Amino acid sequence: MNKRFKYITFLCALTLLINCSFDKKTGIWDGGKEEQKRILDLEKKQKEIIDIVNVYSSEQAQLTEIKATKIVTLTKAKKNPSWKTSNQNVQNFIGNKYFSGINKNFLKKKIGKNKYEISKIISSPLIYDNAIYLSDDAGTIFKLDQRGKLYWKKNIYKKIHKKIYKNLSLSIKNDKIYVADNIGFIYSIDLENGSLDWIKNHGTPIKSHIKVFKDRIFFINQDNRIVCFDRNEGSLIWDVRAISSFIKSQNFLSLAISDQGDVFALVSSGDLIKINSSTGRVEWALNIARTMSSIETDFFKSSAIVATKKEIIFSALSSTYSFNIENGYLNWQKEISTSSTPIVDGNNIFLVSNNGYFLNLDKNSGEIIWSTNTLKSLKKKKRNTKIGGFVLGSNKIYITTNNGFIIVCSANSGVVESFKKIGGEFFAAPIIANGSLYLLADKPTILGFN
Repeated sequence: MNKRFKYITFLCALTLLINCSFDKKTGIWDGGKEEQKRILDLEKKQKEIIDIVNVYSSEQAQLTEIKATKIVTLTKAKKNPSWKTSNQNVQNFIGNKYFSGINKNFLKKKIGKNKYEISKIISSPLIYDNAIYLSDDAGTIFKLDQRGKLYWKKNIYKKIHKKIYKNLSLSIKNDKIYVADNIGFIYSIDLENGSLDWIKNHGTPIKSHIKVFKDRIFFINQDNRIVCFDRNEGSLIWDVRAISSFIKSQNFLSLAISDQGDVFALVSSGDLIKINSSTGRVEWALNIARTMSSIETDFFKSSAIVATKKEIIFSALSSTYSFNIENGYLNWQKEISTSSTPIVDGNNIFLVSNNGYFLNLDKNSGEIIWSTNTLKSLKKKKRNTKIGGFVLGSNKIYITTNNGFIIVCSANSGVVESFKKIGGEFFAAPIIANGSLYLLADKPTILGFN
């Protein structure tokens, strides 16, 4: 086992991370001078992002195709009636979902509008109680039925926020939908009628998907603070500060919560932190990028952290990692990079790299079982694209691309079985609920297949 990544002791962790008092300002600000200045600064920074977001991209390790030497065994596909948060649950553990097949396009509905140049839909839709929830870059949240009929829509933003691109993260718990945005607002909406329950101005843009665990809300903000709120009224419970770095890209930072209630956060400084969700106490911390340059921290990108019973698995910079969930020891590291969420099923870890390689890794050793170049199945002029995301449905992998294709692969052998142009641009990962596949394209347009 590589001990170079041995976790930093509590003494060292305390020098890097502190539990700190939080800004006491709560409630939505009334558009006064302080809020106007903050919003003007955000608007300026968003214009700067348009110019620089494509300047830097981390180097992708050269991958090659590896033919499968064995047929892998998968667990039985499970039916899931809902998809209530990013990556299906707070562990980001998606697994093998039951999917009836991509035979019929039962839903195609353009809803809302994306009007900002910077806009890329990177949050997947949510499904709950046979309703669909999604948002656009104006910050409007929509509730639709399975045929695309609108139940309600809600936009909480005032006139001073009009010129700001909004990137919303949604999470459903009981009869509420909880929202965090890139401006700094956190709020709760009633699922039935879309009425606003409460709203808080955090004052700092939020840079992770929102996670709701028991009676608490968790997120990471742009200053690399891991924050815990009460979900019933939006009051602060605790926050932990990591080393700050200004984040120029649109990418979410990674946050997961284990079954035991431990919070795992990966922030843009490369710090991986385990925190007790009840107390906010740091259990351990380590840095995965000690040699990372300042420009790399500015454009730090990672996949979601997947929390299993024994390990946490994620990809960041140019590698994919497995760490022991209890003590932070490194199990293995492979030079494979992806921003898509790894999918764990049995002893298999499925990855799709940003440049289109579908890989199966042994969960215990990190050994590559197979590697398939999925983009090779497309016509040559269509291969210059990136992966939007992927999902495992009934032993098949469904991969979406930024240029509007869906590629279907066998999860038993890695072989590409089919591909199809379905239109739009896909930057958000596909999801499966009630045996149906849902995709959210730019415009935005919601698509449903079964």
